[in-house]
Amino acid sequence: MTENEEKVKQSRQQRFAQWLMDREEKREEKETNLEGLVRLNVLVSFLTLGLVGGFETVQLAISMIPYM
Repeated sequence: MTENEEKVKQSRQQRFAQWLMDREEKREEKETNLEGLVRLNVLVSFLTLGLVGGFETVQLAISMIPYM
């Protein structure tokens, strides 16, 4: 194998490694965004429950969370 071919092989490996790292970073960002949306959804659900069912209903729902 010549020196030029070895450099090409290394650069391909470096590009692939960089692509893998970039892909993992994007995946982590997406997971973080999903976690935030889930938390927002829970908050909005409890607010809606409070508006519709009253404060006692929210207390009951919160007390049932550990059993879910």
